[in-house]
Amino acid sequence: MPALKQSAVVGVIGAGAMGAGIAQVAAQAGHQVKLYDNREGVAQSAIDLMTKQMAKLVERKKFTSEQVQQTLARLHVADSLNDLADTGLVVEAIVENIDIKKSIFDTLELVCAADCILASNTSSISITRLAAGMKHPERMVGMHFFNPAPIMKLVEVVSGLATDSNVATCLYETALNWGKKPVYAASTPGFIVNRVARPFYAESFRLRQEQVADCATLDALLRGAGGFRMGAFELTDMIGHDVNYAVTCSVFDAYYGDFRFQPSLIQKDLVDAGYLGRKTGQGFYSYQEGAEKPEAQVVSVSSSNHASRIKCEASEEMGHLAGLLERLSQAGVQITRVSGMAKGCLKVGGALLALTDGRMACQRAKDEQLSDLVLVDLALDYRSATHIALSRSASTSEEAFNDVVQCFDLAGIKVSEVTDSPALVVMRTVAMLANEAADAVLQGVASAEGVDTAMYFGLNYPKGPLAWADSIGVTEIEAVLRNLQQSYGEDRYRPSLLMRRIAVLEGNFHGQA
Repeated sequence: MPALKQSAVVGVIGAGAMGAGIAQVAAQAGHQVKLYDNREGVAQSAIDLMTKQMAKLVERKKFTSEQVQQTLARLHVADSLNDLADTGLVVEAIVENIDIKKSIFDTLELVCAADCILASNTSSISITRLAAGMKHPERMVGMHFFNPAPIMKLVEVVSGLATDSNVATCLYETALNWGKKPVYAASTPGFIVNRVARPFYAESFRLRQEQVADCATLDALLRGAGGFRMGAFELTDMIGHDVNYAVTCSVFDAYYGDFRFQPSLIQKDLVDAGYLGRKTGQGFYSYQEGAEKPEAQVVSVSSSNHASRIKCEASEEMGHLAGLLERLSQAGVQITRVSGMAKGCLKVGGALLALTDGRMACQRAKDEQLSDLVLVDLALDYRSATHIALSRSASTSEEAFNDVVQCFDLAGIKVSEVTDSPALVVMRTVAMLANEAADAVLQGVASAEGVDTAMYFGLNYPKGPLAWADSIGVTEIEAVLRNLQQSYGEDRYRPSLLMRRIAVLEGNFHGQA
């Protein structure tokens, strides 16, 4: 089914931030748009605000005056739902209350033509439940935009049990015409983004609860090594802990208490205390006037000049650490290749440096009879990383550890030592994101490409989690998960069946084994 014709009128119900944004997107794409809100004057106020905001975009040369005038001329206030009778698509963007939404759609079925597509911007309510009892449930579909809708590219096109595939295709093609990045999703709790993103918050919260590192350090590592725009603590402070915690609880309950989605006690404490983040002036960080944000804990370096004289020996096959080896070599660290050394290992002065495989340093040192073992965390790209986490076994000497720190310092990479914990910080987070993404694919929620597109364009992740797993090696990620599960003895870290299957076949998520 082709995209909605540009001549089709689009109705938007709800003139809040999301509804107004969706109306703007449709108008910019050339549709006549009718904006309805049951609160008197709110729809017109939303259009007035859009007028001011778009004038600023003209000043910034994002749009011409003519483009803005044409867009605004296509926006109209609907006085009642009856005014939506001539629409070809209606997008509902009101409060997340299923009874109120169903009441709206009951009325729309009476008002709109039989071929009008009815869509909901819901982020959490089942499309199947919304469509239940409708005369034509096949035309009910989810069209989930991300805030702010005019800027964010992602649109989740969500099919319920009764949704006609042609209707979903039409909205997918329409979203493309509107300049968006649509992905198909099945109507399951959290759809794609709100489900797959849970580990990003959950693992940082757990690391903090287990006193592996403080909030500022964990956030800095996710930014400086992981390439994420924000760490979990600063991001949830911005979102609002009431909102983020409610979504986590909703997904946890919807999956019948699956431990993978268990809410965090430290976040619950914040919600109970009313410390909701930026909007209340206090969350994980203080936003009161004059408050200074704490800085990450970084290992001090006593004599960086010494690093250039440290002898480094590297295995012939460095795997994902090849970028680190290149960075150290460019910084003047002398490196000798040694045959017979385990893959991905680097002898730095008196220390053996290895990428975390999910085991604690103490466990790996014991298993492999290693002395002076230092584990390094995953980085998106070691050649550009600015910050990295290290942990060490209990038997590692201060001198050996300092050799490693000084090498990183010479390469311009800050080091934070974290308490010996399975999979460190970034590796743990990425492995769990990839695992949840794999389960979403396994259960038919979306394709691997769809999941990666959703996480990249919906949350600005530096890389889709499954593409990230492919670049590291699915076999390695699956081993990290198995080691995490063995360390904790919890179902939370169980590798997805799809992850196991691809690892056994030595394949990847975006190609054949």
